[in-house]
Amino acid sequence: MAKVYINEKNKKGHINPELYGNFSEHLGRCIYEGLYVGENSEIPNTNGMRNDVVAALKEMKLPVLRWPGGCFADEYHWKDGIGPKENRKKMINTHWGGVTEDNSFGTHEFFELCEQIGCKTYINGNVGSGTVQEMSEWVEYMTFDGVSPMADLRRKNGREKAWKVDYFGVGNENWGCGGNMTPSYYGNLYRRYQTYVRNYDQKHPIFKVCCGPNAGDTYWTENVLKTCFENAPEWMHGFMDGLSLHYYTLPEDDWSHKGSALDFDDAAWYKTLAKAFKLDELIHKHSTIMDKYDPEKKIGLICDEWGTWYDVEPGTNPGFLYQQSTMRDALVAGLSLNIFNKHCDRVKMANIAQLINVLQAVILTEGPKMLRTPTYHVFHMYKYHQDADLVESYIDGVEQIGEDEKFKVPHLQESASVDKDGVVTITLNNLSIDKAEEVEIAFAECNPKYVSAAILTNDMHAYNTFEDPDKVHEEVFTDYKIENGKIIFTMPACSVVMFRVK
Repeated sequence: MAKVYINEKNKKGHINPELYGNFSEHLGRCIYEGLYVGENSEIPNTNGMRNDVVAALKEMKLPVLRWPGGCFADEYHWKDGIGPKENRKKMINTHWGGVTEDNSFGTHEFFELCEQIGCKTYINGNVGSGTVQEMSEWVEYMTFDGVSPMADLRRKNGREKAWKVDYFGVGNENWGCGGNMTPSYYGNLYRRYQTYVRNYDQKHPIFKVCCGPNAGDTYWTENVLKTCFENAPEWMHGFMDGLSLHYYTLPEDDWSHKGSALDFDDAAWYKTLAKAFKLDELIHKHSTIMDKYDPEKKIGLICDEWGTWYDVEPGTNPGFLYQQSTMRDALVAGLSLNIFNKHCDRVKMANIAQLINVLQAVILTEGPKMLRTPTYHVFHMYKYHQDADLVESYIDGVEQIGEDEKFKVPHLQESASVDKDGVVTITLNNLSIDKAEEVEIAFAECNPKYVSAAILTNDMHAYNTFEDPDKVHEEVFTDYKIENGKIIFTMPACSVVMFRVK
């Protein structure tokens, strides 16, 4: 029997709601068809935004959305996406599929979407092919309420009141698609560009995100921070609030052949989960470097691109990155979110890639049809961690499992939090393909009086289709008992379980 110990009195940090954020890029069918169908579509919409998608994201409690990229951000010129839609500039999306981008979804539409969902906004600025003036004017257009050329232009385009920009990324992947820069070169550009990301609303300063490393590139982290700190004035809030980290989970190491989303064996299952666990190691490594420059942890690590990346589904545009989502992806999501929770002292936001129809999407659409993926259900189950306090937890009696000694994973993995009402939320993953586990949850002081639980489980290859959209879905879990203040149950193989206890 595995024993889960929860010390609900030992609070380890605060879990920002933004750890459960998402990412939407002008890529494939994420924006167009997925989120935005236009005001004249036969698909039910409000100001062009799909009603079914907005409702699902509100139910999932989406806290923050990143836009417009991704690689697209560093070729995006925001003035192309404002004003009358018939006059907006058309362009080729050179990064993703070579399709025409008509800019009908731009700044106004993004804020409209976020207002409908009720989530915070994360804008990614263009450093790769944009100018300081362009970025400065975009911030002025969005956030300045006074009299100015950009604020007046916003009013001319139909928006009187300024919007609130919660997060602003100064460039994206500038080590790669965002300009192929060296860390010292980008570090100097960051210092320059962020200067002109003005806080016009002093009550709600913009959280500025510096482009951080790709996966394990500690050289980038070290040298970007070294450049940014060199001869800098006393470090203060507003110069740099976050440093990004991008990490994708690939079953294979070859980017030209990443592996199938649906056709995989037991070895690929465990290898994928083991690679997802690498997030923990990466966060440790980059946090250690950040601690040298920022020992008080004022700068958040922002994991704003993460998730599984497979070969595209056969017959789809290879530039659209469309893939299905199975129970394997659900377990990747569950263990990753637990890792973020446990690093909440340094990780302040995370954005899975991507929201709809791209990579590890939470939602898939096909014309008027919409389905929730297994990954969606994990986010829905984990939403109770948002804005709660991480508490001490560990599991005793967990074996390492897997087909290959190099890719072993723990049988069970967990995190726990307590909210402002004193309710303890525990999320557990059983990573085994075929072995259930007897589990006992014990608390430091809590004597469970009120318990509710949910479960997501199925065959490891199971996924939802438009013909069977609820094959994998969250269910109420009641197969547990309470004895001597402990919760005892059998956790099925290949499952995610969530308990709420008070």
